[in-house]
Amino acid sequence: MTQRRIWILLLLAWSLSPMLWQLISSFSSDEALISAGISVEQRWTLQHYRDLFVSDPPFWRYLINSTVVATETTLLTLLLALPAAYTLARLPAGWRRGSRLLITAAALFPYVLLFLALLEIARAFQLGNNLLALALPYAALSMPLALLLLSAAFEGLPNDLEDAAQLEGLTLIQRLRWVLIPLIAPASASTAILVFLFAWNEYPIALTWISEANLLTLPVAVARIAGSSIYSIPYGAYAAATVLGSIPLLMLVLIFQKQIVSGLTNGAIKG
Repeated sequence: MTQRRIWILLLLAWSLSPMLWQLISSFSSDEALISAGISVEQRWTLQHYRDLFVSDPPFWRYLINSTVVATETTLLTLLLALPAAYTLARLPAGWRRGSRLLITAAALFPYVLLFLALLEIARAFQLGNNLLALALPYAALSMPLALLLLSAAFEGLPNDLEDAAQLEGLTLIQRLRWVLIPLIAPASASTAILVFLFAWNEYPIALTWISEANLLTLPVAVARIAGSSIYSIPYGAYAAATVLGSIPLLMLVLIFQKQIVSGLTNGAIKG
């Protein structure tokens, strides 16, 4: 037991150390970040956070932009992936294995290779500088992973549940809405978080589709943070931006923690 606790503590330290270092750096003055002989009075500062919120546009605008894009991407992906995953789970075994193989290949495909094609699409359909339009390629790129996760969850449900609902006279849409989708809530929550994280952190597409400063998403805005000169690197500002950008993700995980870890499916089967 003691050895297990040691390993757990080591894993926690390994996982939390980068975030702790960023947090400390965000409250450290520029002098403290490059020199060790700084007094306590001169080490700590809130200037990096002040600079972010008095910038033009203010940093909170980028947080809102990323939240809008990630939320719309998540909702659009789930709206399309849930019925598609149900259909995939109900295919014959041979078709299901072949389809899953193709979907897995699509999920593993490096989407950076689609960079130029997506840029041409944005130009052709005038989708640039539109946060709502940015969710379209994000949802398409998130779809393979969502299909794999949700179809596996649908396959894990016993057929007796759907047969009983069908005997009660429920239509397919009613069975999905009132019986099947609530039972795969943990898988849906996990999928939603993964899609949200992808849309929140995505950089190449946002860099090319969005050029207006007030519409930039968080990763692009952080990359544009500049120092006082071309020879200086604003480590403190980067750290502060990283901390602020991580807060919504931490809140999201805390909010959906119960849905992720709870055994709703097992509870329904046992009942």
